[in-house]
Amino acid sequence: MGGFFGVVSADDCTSDLFYGTDFHSHLGTYRGGLAVLDPETGFDRRIHDISTAQFRSKFEDDIVKMRGHAGVGVISDTDSQPLLIGSHLGPYALVTVARINNLAELASLAFSKWTTHFSEMSGGGINPTELVATLINQGATFEEGIQIAQGAVDGSLSLLLLTEKGVLYAARDRYGRTAVAIGAKEGARAAAMETTAFPNLDYETERFLGPGEVVRITAEGAETRVAPGDDLRVCTFLWVYYGFPASSYEGVSAEAMRYRSGAALARRDTVEADLAAGIPDSGTGHAIGYANEKKIPYGRPFAKYTPTWPRSFMPQAQATRDLVARMKLIPIRELIQGRRIVFCDDSIVRGTQLKDTIQRLYDAGALEVHMRPACPPLVHGCKFLNFSRSKSEMDLAARRAVKELEGESDRHLDEYANPDSDRHHAMVERIRTRLSLTTLQYQRLDDMVEATTLPVGSLCTYCWDGCEGGCKREGFGETGKLL
Repeated sequence: MGGFFGVVSADDCTSDLFYGTDFHSHLGTYRGGLAVLDPETGFDRRIHDISTAQFRSKFEDDIVKMRGHAGVGVISDTDSQPLLIGSHLGPYALVTVARINNLAELASLAFSKWTTHFSEMSGGGINPTELVATLINQGATFEEGIQIAQGAVDGSLSLLLLTEKGVLYAARDRYGRTAVAIGAKEGARAAAMETTAFPNLDYETERFLGPGEVVRITAEGAETRVAPGDDLRVCTFLWVYYGFPASSYEGVSAEAMRYRSGAALARRDTVEADLAAGIPDSGTGHAIGYANEKKIPYGRPFAKYTPTWPRSFMPQAQATRDLVARMKLIPIRELIQGRRIVFCDDSIVRGTQLKDTIQRLYDAGALEVHMRPACPPLVHGCKFLNFSRSKSEMDLAARRAVKELEGESDRHLDEYANPDSDRHHAMVERIRTRLSLTTLQYQRLDDMVEATTLPVGSLCTYCWDGCEGGCKREGFGETGKLL
């Protein structure tokens, strides 16, 4: 997916920029980039490939040479960033976290009206961030240009823009699908997607931007230049899965949500088990919540070896993902043999890696393996963010099960998404059988939403029920509790 960090400081900002960006490394493994503004020499930019090495190791030599009072950094899974742009508005540095479904159409429009070429190419195609810059350049001001870009993009777009005068603009996606927070300390202000970046750098989380809000940031404070909209559709997967445990979104802790989520799974579960465990790392919080509620031991039958193995979902090749997932999880036989184990995970996407993990538990002597995913079956592929591990809906375990049952993968999807329907139970049984699980019980949508403590209408739950956000779901209370 990607993440960004920007800072404006009365003093040199490069240390804060380096570490603040590094705290977003869990969001991508393709490219990392930094750009700082030196009042005397202008912009200084560095970009490195981080697909085979950590962000920190690639930029350690750079930051001792970079100086400035303002900067932007990015972890990108889509393109090389930041870009340095010359325009009628003046030079600026730009980073984006975006999914642009209509990239080809917008590029065609740009060729017909505004430009003869794009200079940055990503994987043989147009760099999405350069396209966003082209859209921004149609405005008479930066604020107007950002609104033009956000209004044109089908998908999502959050960004940071640093001007030649050292002013930082932060803009949140117009539906707030990703989070952007402002951090403050004496003599400095920062903008980040993960509040994880703030505490160790002595920033306090000042506030979260609203959907579509654009702020102008200096070392003294953040001023709203485009007011936030009322239509919030923030991705629920932030809390369930890809958000860092130490982060908060809309003021709600990711780790605390996961504890509540696990407790909800436990309250609906009647199975007897000897141990509750989580698939590390994102399943851990859910498993702790489950164990606390169920009053059974929490254990770690798998240890995760991370020094040389990155996150397994990021590599594009399935074979590479499977290899990374297998090599970094090491079973602990003493905690597995002769045990009935409940495993919590954030989700079941394809199920290919999970099937191997389950078999390794049986090989280590597990008597029973019960799986409790912390979200409902994924029925729809995400079309708003780039975090999804699935390039096709037919890759999804749930859609494969639907095809096996119906002959087609897109029939009766509303019924398959309904946890009380016969079709839902048949789909879950197909998945359970394929994974060789003793039992399989998914989180219910209403329980998941309630665990966020946010109004149901402010959350995007498209992956599970096809609702993009703002939906009025029959039978749901204000915070998602099923009435």
